[in-house]
Amino acid sequence: MLFLCSGSAASLLHATSSPPRGRAVGMSATKATGLSFLSPDAVERAKAGNPIEKVKLAKDGTTAFTSVYEYAAAIRAGSLTWEEVEKADLDTRLKWVGLLHRGKRTPGRFMMRLRTPNGIISSELMRFYADSVEPYGPDLGVVDITTRQNFQLRGIPLEDAGDVTDGLHARNQTAFQSALDNVRNLVGSPLAGIDDQEMVDTRHLCTVLSDLISLDPDTGTRGNPKWGNLPRKFNIAVSGSRDDFAHTHINDIGLEPCAHSETGEMGFNVVLGGYMSIKRVAHSIEGDMWVPAQVQPVVDVSEAILRIFRDEGARGDRQKARLMWLIEEKGVEAFRDQVAAEAEAYGRGTVVQRAQPKPTGDFTRRELLGVHAQPQPGLSRVGVHVPAGRLSVAECRAIADLADAYSAGEIRATVEQNIILPNVADAEVPKLLAEPALNGGRLSVDPGNIVGHTVSCTGSQFCGLAMVETKANAEAVAKLLDERLVTPRPLRIHWTGCPNSCGQVQAADIGIMGGPAKKFDPESGKNKAVPGCNIFLGGTIGENAHLSLEPAVKGVPLEHDILVPKLEELIIEHFGGTPRPAPSAGAGGLLAKVKALFRRD
Repeated sequence: MLFLCSGSAASLLHATSSPPRGRAVGMSATKATGLSFLSPDAVERAKAGNPIEKVKLAKDGTTAFTSVYEYAAAIRAGSLTWEEVEKADLDTRLKWVGLLHRGKRTPGRFMMRLRTPNGIISSELMRFYADSVEPYGPDLGVVDITTRQNFQLRGIPLEDAGDVTDGLHARNQTAFQSALDNVRNLVGSPLAGIDDQEMVDTRHLCTVLSDLISLDPDTGTRGNPKWGNLPRKFNIAVSGSRDDFAHTHINDIGLEPCAHSETGEMGFNVVLGGYMSIKRVAHSIEGDMWVPAQVQPVVDVSEAILRIFRDEGARGDRQKARLMWLIEEKGVEAFRDQVAAEAEAYGRGTVVQRAQPKPTGDFTRRELLGVHAQPQPGLSRVGVHVPAGRLSVAECRAIADLADAYSAGEIRATVEQNIILPNVADAEVPKLLAEPALNGGRLSVDPGNIVGHTVSCTGSQFCGLAMVETKANAEAVAKLLDERLVTPRPLRIHWTGCPNSCGQVQAADIGIMGGPAKKFDPESGKNKAVPGCNIFLGGTIGENAHLSLEPAVKGVPLEHDILVPKLEELIIEHFGGTPRPAPSAGAGGLLAKVKALFRRD
């Protein structure tokens, strides 16, 4: 069974569901605005707030729920060009329907960020992604898997955005409220329901929370204005086991499974405030709250935190408009008491208890790539590596074909930007592993300890904030390192193009962040500025996760003949790597092989 975004939060509480309605049905229903839900104090602070707050006051971000269709129709009719769209709509409000204008790199083209609760999609959706981006050619029309277990469609012009939105809604998915000052994708366990060490099945909870955010209970349409005017973006992760595959430590709300010490009932300890940004990187803190692992308590405590953040969070300096700053302003205990009181005041039976003792005993975080037995007799999960999370149209269709043939059409994304095919019959595993799509191309099941665990942000190919290209470099450098070194365990190398750290470099074994560097120029006899990076070491994930907050090495040029030897040195010194024979192909040759997928010449 696929757990996609179906039904409202209220309906799911009663074990029923109804598909979300898009433009064809219900879009004419009158919707409230995000501004209408703000407290009077929040409105006054917004009036004195930052430029984004002024944009939202001038015209609500939720107006994009209908204006995306109006703009698309006008452009197709020839009565408007994308250049004539109001700038605040083009670069800000359209983010409320998941459209992010890539004006600096690809003017007039958008990335569409989806909502994929728990990272689960169908083969039909994967084919729809391919069909949606194919018209824009192999340079622009690609699909990315993100570090939030999500999917992004690239190259979309505004005139096509309405049709893509309708196609998503027809297939029970949406892009509404996936960007800017909204709650981002709900991350859960990629092994939900197929895990012999599972503590909580996260699928239903992620779906309910996603619908709480993005489905209007009054109109039955996608887009919920109640949560459509937050001070800043907001991340929620629901972990299902001690592995913490959801990375709760870098989320605003992290739900960590934990049994009640007295009753044995399974529930969640709540951690708060984790985030990464250009100015600050913060590990989540203990919220000293525990709720049962049931829909109503999870919804109530999440809603209470969101309401407090919406109405009381900062609306001035956007770098201080994340949940952690509000918690620090109030104090952890006072914030905890306010959340508990509000969740209980809803009158739905929720009681917020004090945090429970965490599980003890040795535990090793498990591998997601490769073939692993499920608790269901005769079935296995198969993790497939997607280099740098980037998929071509052909690769999307190949994955959809594999899912239809082996996993009943189900595809799961991971925060490591890979996929899992669940419920593969053991007798069919050898046939799956022999499939041409998994041999000789970019997709593979056994990619190597470094290649298989390399993560990358978008980079300068599409992102105007990135200082360097990341995806092509990440893929090529990982291949070189795997050819040259043997490591005793999987080595997680993360790439990010700028200090915003979308690639989560602080959580990696080795984090590579784009930055300034200099290299001696023999012609001029001077050091000249070149694309470079800062290197972080020692971040950890899972239980007892740790963030590496300061770079260990600064100003390393990105040229492979400089960067790769430096990384080799660090891997040998800090991660037990040992040399093996040098690769047969040079860095330039490898980069050329992946260049077509990641660059536009």
